[in-house]
Amino acid sequence: MSRKIQHGKRLIYALMVACTFLLVTFNFSPVAKAAAKHYTELQFAPLPEIKLPKYERFVLQNGLVVYLMEDHELPLVSGTALVRTGSRWEDGNKVGLAALTGTVMRDGGTKKHTADELNEILEQRAASVEASISEGAGSASFDALSEDVETVFGLFAEVLREPVFAQEKLDLAKTQAKGAIARRNDNPDSITSREFRKLIYGKDSPYARTVEYATIDRITREDLVRFHGDFFHPNNTILGIVGDFDSKKMRSLIQAQLGNWPRNPKMMKLPLPEVTQANTGGVFFVNQPQLTQSSVLVGHLGGRFDNPDYAALDVLNGVLNGFGGRLFNELRSRQGLAYSVYGVWSPRFDYPGMFITGGQTRSDATVQFVKALQAEIKRIQAQPVTAQELTLAKESTLNSFVFNFQDPAQTLSRLMRYEYYNYPADFLFRYQKAVSATTAADVQRVAKQYLKPENLVTLVVGNQTAIQPPLTQLATQVTPIDVTIPGSQPQAQK
Repeated sequence: MSRKIQHGKRLIYALMVACTFLLVTFNFSPVAKAAAKHYTELQFAPLPEIKLPKYERFVLQNGLVVYLMEDHELPLVSGTALVRTGSRWEDGNKVGLAALTGTVMRDGGTKKHTADELNEILEQRAASVEASISEGAGSASFDALSEDVETVFGLFAEVLREPVFAQEKLDLAKTQAKGAIARRNDNPDSITSREFRKLIYGKDSPYARTVEYATIDRITREDLVRFHGDFFHPNNTILGIVGDFDSKKMRSLIQAQLGNWPRNPKMMKLPLPEVTQANTGGVFFVNQPQLTQSSVLVGHLGGRFDNPDYAALDVLNGVLNGFGGRLFNELRSRQGLAYSVYGVWSPRFDYPGMFITGGQTRSDATVQFVKALQAEIKRIQAQPVTAQELTLAKESTLNSFVFNFQDPAQTLSRLMRYEYYNYPADFLFRYQKAVSATTAADVQRVAKQYLKPENLVTLVVGNQTAIQPPLTQLATQVTPIDVTIPGSQPQAQK
């Protein structure tokens, strides 16, 4: 109880300090109100230089890369292990294997503790241990009070090294996965996003394929054990820990729990799946008669973060998007075609992302909305951005730069991610300098070089009878897409 009282006092003190800061900084007084100026007259000091918090990096003899970053603001410790794995390397006949492996790693218990025992120990300490595997990475993480870190880190190490993949927990996870499949067409935006990736990458691409009832049914416990065994090794893992700890003691704890984790001498970096654009153009349609509006995506294959022109392309995003951006001003404010509209050059770390523009619009405005999107793409190629547009886009990007360093955990996560994808540790600062140096000519150059109007794929999810004029005004051939879930029971006619 004393610990909770002390923690409560610390929070109250912190709130008092924060309130005092606000009163002093913003001077909430009648005099301040009388001296208020128009926002265009306000003067702001330059943003301070951002520096990385102090951290250390070392490698254990078994190959485990470790980052430590002390932060004594609160009595908390958190950690994450990044494992070089992902669903893009699972068998195409067993889509869903990676996600199930990540789920049952944690939910299935370990060699020393059942799932219920894990839950009880963690709940008693208000701590957590989680695991998951996404498209391009696996992770295991923990959060604990400083005084409980030794116990919680031990459980974290067990989940990472010694999961047992209990059959009953796998059965439960498979049932939950099937429930998600059954609901996947409930949201039109989800349909649009899912089917658009298939149109760009191809339906069988690891970056677009979907989990189905049949692929879930093929997955066995032995598959999970094998998938974990193929990837979860210390010389394939980066561990980062941030919080209220002494680095010397944390080194000893890591060595005790993970130092004897056997390395895999045959561990090799797997080749990445090849990426090409599956459809270079075309108009596609998913009929959803219950909808009163259309969900629209228009775009093509994009690029990676390590492209030398990434900063200029991000400034291009700023010209297109947000309040005051070209898409908002033209399609929403002037033409009144949409409440939501956007256009983004969206890169990935180690494979091409996409250029996507779209939004939601009224059914009867669908064709006009798509044509307006196409027109804005061509306009940014042909019409140089104004000085005002450039300044707004660059300042929005640079002024938000500080939010990349809101807390040490966020900074540590970024450092780990850069190492994971073989990017330089100062990549974000290089990007900041490149944004500052971007000119209007750079924006127009990258718009001409990277935006491909002739390759634009258009996908509309909406009510066919309500879309008037019809989509055939966009193309002579409109390709329908069937989103019926394979293996699902047909619904009775009402």
